[in-house]
Amino acid sequence: MGHTPLEFSECYLDSPVFRESLKGYEQELERTNKFIKDVIKDGNALISAIKGYSSAIQKFSQTLQSFQFDFIGDTMTDDEINIAESFREFADLLQEVEDEKMMMLQNADELLIKPLEAFRKDQIGLTKERKKKFDRDSEKFYSLLDKHLHLSSKKKEAQLQEADLQVDKEKQNFYESSLEYVYQIQEVQESKKFSLVEPVLAFLHCLFTSNSLTFELTQDFLPYKQQLQLSLQNTRNHFGSTREELEDLKKRMTDAPMICKLKGQSTIEGYLYSQEKRALGLTWVKYYCRYEKEGKILGMTPVEQKPGSRQVSQELTLKSCTRRKSDTIDKRFCFDVETNERQGTITLQAPSEANRRLWLEAMDGKEPIYHSPITKRDEMELNEIGFRFVRKCINAVEATGISSEGIYRTVGSNIQVQKLLNAFFDVKCPGNVDLQTSDWDIKTITSALKFYLRNLSEPVMTYKLHRELVSAAKSENLDYRLGAIHCLVYRLPDNHREMLELIVRHLSRVCEHSKENLMSPSNMGVIFGPTLMRAQEDTVAAMMNIKFQNIVVELLIEHCNKIFSGPPEDSAAPPIPPPRITPRTHKPITISKRPVRGRNALYLGQSEEDDGSIQNGNGVITNSDHPLPLQRKKPMPRTDTQSSTDDCPEVDVAKMVSVMQGRGVKANTNHTNGDLPIYSVPNKVSPVYSKRPIVRPREGDLENINKVRSPGERPVISRPPVRPPDPPCRTALMPKIEPKTDVNSGVKEDMPASVVASRTKFFEKASRPRGR
Repeated sequence: MGHTPLEFSECYLDSPVFRESLKGYEQELERTNKFIKDVIKDGNALISAIKGYSSAIQKFSQTLQSFQFDFIGDTMTDDEINIAESFREFADLLQEVEDEKMMMLQNADELLIKPLEAFRKDQIGLTKERKKKFDRDSEKFYSLLDKHLHLSSKKKEAQLQEADLQVDKEKQNFYESSLEYVYQIQEVQESKKFSLVEPVLAFLHCLFTSNSLTFELTQDFLPYKQQLQLSLQNTRNHFGSTREELEDLKKRMTDAPMICKLKGQSTIEGYLYSQEKRALGLTWVKYYCRYEKEGKILGMTPVEQKPGSRQVSQELTLKSCTRRKSDTIDKRFCFDVETNERQGTITLQAPSEANRRLWLEAMDGKEPIYHSPITKRDEMELNEIGFRFVRKCINAVEATGISSEGIYRTVGSNIQVQKLLNAFFDVKCPGNVDLQTSDWDIKTITSALKFYLRNLSEPVMTYKLHRELVSAAKSENLDYRLGAIHCLVYRLPDNHREMLELIVRHLSRVCEHSKENLMSPSNMGVIFGPTLMRAQEDTVAAMMNIKFQNIVVELLIEHCNKIFSGPPEDSAAPPIPPPRITPRTHKPITISKRPVRGRNALYLGQSEEDDGSIQNGNGVITNSDHPLPLQRKKPMPRTDTQSSTDDCPEVDVAKMVSVMQGRGVKANTNHTNGDLPIYSVPNKVSPVYSKRPIVRPREGDLENINKVRSPGERPVISRPPVRPPDPPCRTALMPKIEPKTDVNSGVKEDMPASVVASRTKFFEKASRPRGR
């Protein structure tokens, strides 16, 4: 039950019932005052927490912004460029989110705290002052009345009249104080309904708007996130293949470091001791030597220089190299060299016998070349038997396993792979193996194919073209990449190009089933990059280029039809790529430089504006100039019988907020046709929203105000039965009634009788005075 209305007539009676009712109002006033204090306290705490959270986000953003990735090598892949820029993109996005949030919450104190403080001090404070005056006048009146009633009737008539006048005066003051107090306390009780809710509504509007802006930026972030995840996965795959090669190289270097280092290199370097004549006889001097086989240049840099000596590095041209017999010198591991620059023979000592053999081999010394003590893998040739093996493997894969998940990624048993290879390459009956029988599973066939290609004496994409292919993959110009690789493919020997086309077209067909086997061109590049291309030297720098080998194979798969349809029109070598000072043709993925999204009326109920922005069923503003981000839900089609609140005239919260922000707004009174007045707010706003179109009610909204709910329909929000039916927002949930309107008279025709009766009853009830 609510409070009993305080009638002004009861102020004259001042009955105990009146006093009891007044006491109930006073208790409610005190409870409201305490509630406002709590809201102000908690509101300040919430605003401080939001600002503290925003400051922490901005500090986190600055930390991300300050870090910069470094990389190994001279070039990064496109995926690595995206990853290197990711922290800066994250920082820019976080900063944008916080700027939008603080722009919306910068006036939170003006919207929530100050209006509540003003209501508590101005209204509730005034009511308490009226109560004090009411209590003073009441006590004074009743005290004087008690004295007046104790006057003796024997007093003079003049004295009695004077006392009566004084009592009447105090009674009038008391009645006036009572009326003012009752009026004020009831006014506060009624006005608090909107005076308290309005600031909270405005504050929540700003709070939820900032959250909605964050959601919109999250939707913009989704495409960038998906692209970055793809770059991360590709980089992880490249890292995996590179790590496997590096581990294999490390193992081989551990077993025989110099042998692995020398393989395929045109130079050799290391420490040697040189026998030199000094004043006191022969001595051995330590040098760091480097020999370049192509120019036969031997560089010698002294390591242990004596103080004051002027020994410098010297470069000698080699004439000959001969192993020194052990019976001619008392030192081990020695050999003699002759140069053009120095007379006589230079005797050098290596640190070990294996190292001496390497120097002799590099210098074409007169010494039998010793092979590596490591058991080498059997090298295979690219011959007719090899072509037959590759074709049979491809036919078997495409016949039975092209849709197998992880094909070519999953590895078969080593025992089965060696068994298959031994059977197929048997000298007695080579190629006499049927791979499409149940004896061989797909994993064994694919692993055998990769083993054969990797162990060719010369890789499919030859050593000679390896550096040029890697250089093409490193180019910044995307067109140059493809053109250069296209030209280089046709510089391969015929049998190598034929084998490459056979394999690449097969891999392209496998990738066409990527939805089933989950093998994309990028994944295939990771697998076949080190298989079809190999660097001649076994070094860490060469291993770090495996990711570019993967890119070469990926491009071959993606453009196999163009590349293998024929040589390029210009058979000459592609032009030299531009230097790195020019902008990259490949643009790294970004979100911070995206076009500004149109959020013109996201929170004000706009349906369609002149600039082409349209509101869909989810309340999302779309613009034809900018495509929707991924995972955006499309609006569901609506039927006439479906309940919806789309026809509900929206409450112009923004207008209310602007009014509360200073009461300094100006209304444009030149509005016609039922349009709402246009308010302009002088406060600073975000540039993102500075060009928002003015929101006007949609066509048909004013008609919806007059619509009523059908008799049997249950309202969505239950109200007290004495309250009239809720207009606009609740009546919009009813089925539409579209009566025709006479333009001249404004009378609606073809209206059902039940609707006319219910409307008449509604207006009669609404016109009566409301009371309990």
